[in-house]
Amino acid sequence: MENTSGWDIVFDPSLPLNLIVLFALLGAAVVTYSAWRGARGAFWRAAALVITLTAVLNPTMRQEDRDPVKDVAVILIDKSQSMDIGTRAADAAATLTRLETELESLSGIETRIVTITGAPDGQQDQGEGTMAFSALETALADVPRERVAGVMLITDGQVHDVPRSLATLGFDAPVHGIIVGTKNESDRRLTVLEAPRFGIVGKPVKLALRVDDTSSGGNAASTADVTISIDGKQVMKTSVPIGEVTPITLSLEHGGINIVEIDVTPGPDELTLANNRAVIIANGIHDRLRVLLISGEPHPGERTWRNLLRADPSVDLVHFTILRPPEKEDGTPVEELSLIAFPTRELFVDKLDEFDLIIFDRYKRQNVLPLAYLANVAQFVEDGGAVLDAAGPAFASPYSLYRTPLASILPAEPTGDVTIGTYRPQVTDTGHKHPVTANLQGDAKPVPQWGSWFRVIDTNVARGEILMEAPNHKPLLVLDHAGKGRVAQLMSDQFWLWSRGYEGGGPQSELLRRVAHWLMKEPDLEEENLSATITGSTLSVKRRSMADTVDDAEVTSPSGKVSTLKLSETAPGRFEGDMPALELGLYRVTQGDLTAVAAAGPLNPREFADVRATEAHLAPVTSGTGGGLYWVGSNGRDTPALRSIRPGKDAAGSDWLGLQHNDQYFVRAVRQMPLLVGPLALLLILGALALAWRREGR
Repeated sequence: MENTSGWDIVFDPSLPLNLIVLFALLGAAVVTYSAWRGARGAFWRAAALVITLTAVLNPTMRQEDRDPVKDVAVILIDKSQSMDIGTRAADAAATLTRLETELESLSGIETRIVTITGAPDGQQDQGEGTMAFSALETALADVPRERVAGVMLITDGQVHDVPRSLATLGFDAPVHGIIVGTKNESDRRLTVLEAPRFGIVGKPVKLALRVDDTSSGGNAASTADVTISIDGKQVMKTSVPIGEVTPITLSLEHGGINIVEIDVTPGPDELTLANNRAVIIANGIHDRLRVLLISGEPHPGERTWRNLLRADPSVDLVHFTILRPPEKEDGTPVEELSLIAFPTRELFVDKLDEFDLIIFDRYKRQNVLPLAYLANVAQFVEDGGAVLDAAGPAFASPYSLYRTPLASILPAEPTGDVTIGTYRPQVTDTGHKHPVTANLQGDAKPVPQWGSWFRVIDTNVARGEILMEAPNHKPLLVLDHAGKGRVAQLMSDQFWLWSRGYEGGGPQSELLRRVAHWLMKEPDLEEENLSATITGSTLSVKRRSMADTVDDAEVTSPSGKVSTLKLSETAPGRFEGDMPALELGLYRVTQGDLTAVAAAGPLNPREFADVRATEAHLAPVTSGTGGGLYWVGSNGRDTPALRSIRPGKDAAGSDWLGLQHNDQYFVRAVRQMPLLVGPLALLLILGALALAWRREGR
């Protein structure tokens, strides 16, 4: 573009404008009065006034050397995930090529091409949808708004940040929508209208969903099959009416994070299956952990167990201490004893199933609990309950619990010996792998930084896992699965020494918490566990196993692509691996029989709420700015032609779109020349006054 020159007359008043106006009014009044009186010099007095006012306004001839600048046209091309449907991406690319060719024929236009994706490169989409106008604002951040020639948006029409007010655009130029896709498309989609964020484990929770299907004619269906899975395991399959809100009731299976997946079967006309699935993350909460603690006799550690359990606000504790067994006869009348009768039948027959965990603390076989009641406890574990046995010396005697029906669930069999001597509990190699005892505070090699214990009950362990031991590999803490339930055995009654701080104490609270939660089947404390999390744009997979090696994990991305992820050992029993997670949606990780899922971005992103091509979202902004809407068809064959228009003229036609030519420029140099210099103005004023006096003197 060539340099140009421009001429203008500008005014640079010598006095404030209000004074000039006042002077002009007074002068005009005087001249008018003299003309009304018939004075012969009124004309020349008026001329003197005009010359004076002109001199005070200081008219100046200004010449500018101008460099014309190009107008800016922006092409926004949508490459969000909904544009991967069908041939939309190819059609959009062909349309862009045609527009670029057309723009080359227009002079004075600078083209800026901006790609719209779900998120910046290398970052995880946060699910806000297609943010076209946010990208436009960034593209025009360094452009004066008067230089904007127009905006062309190549998209499927699913734009989620259309401004409500055109004033927020900040420019006066046409916005054109160029739509790829097909009019009146059909699709089936699932929408979750109500979802629980929390739920009590084992209790019913409610959600509400709706299935919409825009299939036309005879392809339309009245119902659709919906499948619901929790953590990858199917829990429900039902048929729901299309277009209606359907309530669903289910229950959370465990505490912590529960990932609920809802899938609807594909419809007869589908654009994508991405919106046939919804995901809910519900946090399972145990209502209360009901614990029955039975102390076989008073001893120093009895209060320790009670205090540790009562310190947990989620625990409801029922504690009985057997102070006076039935076989003890000292002649004291029963009515004079300040003792509460042990409600054995109520606890071990009527209400046994109401407890989650039963703890036997130094309990020995005596006539308090009949063998039939202990058989009920064994069955309670087989059916899914949990028992913790903190053994005392009686476990090695003929009064041992192992000589009752509980022997069927206890993994450690007493030898009949009790070892006395100072020692520090140590975590075994198996224990370093197991989540219950791994990384306990103070655990160090070769000797843990814990206080000493003085007694261990010698046992033989036929099954289960030995997590802690005393010297000479004597089992100290044993965990085992029994039927559907779980059992833990602590082969010492010295646990209380840590709570008293003897020799610095130990991690008694953390150890008890982990044991109790393992008994309650918390997923985070499972010895064989697979978990997956997404942070930013990275998928992290963690595998916990008691094995020395594990196989690679198989990862299925939201688009269905399957890849293999190698897991490397980071600590005993712990294996981890990372991989990029740039797709929006649910990732499924499998390894053998274990499955884990992780959601990238929001669980139900706006991008897939409705993927049909539409002009409805852009219509208000295109019509409000004078732009047009165009469906370009396959391979961009109906791409509109481009025209250069003047501001205020029509900017859109049936087969063309307009870009404004704004005539903007940069001023390179300015030259000014006064039109009425002081001496000349004074001479003209005096001359006009002299002529007025001469005229009146005749």
